[in-house]
Amino acid sequence: MLFANPFKDRLPTPTEALPGRDMPIIGPLNHAVLGTPIMPPFPEGVADIQLGLGCFWGAERLFWQMDGVYSTAVGYAGGLTPHPTYEEVCSGRTGHTEIVRVVYNPEKCSLESLLAVFWQAHDPTQGNRQGNDRGTQYRSAIYVNTDDELALARETARHYGASLAKGGFGPVTTEIGKNKTFYYAEEFHQQYLHKVPNGYCGLSGCGISYPAQESLTDRD
Repeated sequence: MLFANPFKDRLPTPTEALPGRDMPIIGPLNHAVLGTPIMPPFPEGVADIQLGLGCFWGAERLFWQMDGVYSTAVGYAGGLTPHPTYEEVCSGRTGHTEIVRVVYNPEKCSLESLLAVFWQAHDPTQGNRQGNDRGTQYRSAIYVNTDDELALARETARHYGASLAKGGFGPVTTEIGKNKTFYYAEEFHQQYLHKVPNGYCGLSGCGISYPAQESLTDRD
């Protein structure tokens, strides 16, 4: 008899989570498109954010194409298992979501502009899925490093959520948190759609634009 995977719709408890490993599953690499390192140390003056919007292959390509982005990498975050493999994440027993780490120059690319692309590129109302991709690894997520970034992420969620509601969509289910450990995915997955241009990735937005108005960061 076949049984449904209970971890498609809920996160594992600490006792249910896979043990993982002590060492990273890849070593230092340069970005296949930008030529910059995908691992620290990064230059002074850059910032980083982790964004989960479903399949990380297509999501990463969105951000490496943006002006002011220094580097990107795909990986896993928001869970319990240290240095998980892709197969372990797919099992649902690590608690991670597929994530893109975006390293950017705030003087050339604002955090709000990154978040506008994030919101428009996927459906942040679907819970543990994106389209046909179902499971906790596909949940929408924003992980930041500072309280100011956390406040801005939450404000953009409210801002975009209001537009989604007017368009007939449900509430935003995006997980927004701070100081989450990023674990790099296997080399095979890094810049995948550059290496395999016709590769599948079911990334799709709601057709609702992030509202054009005075930048939230410029308000008094």
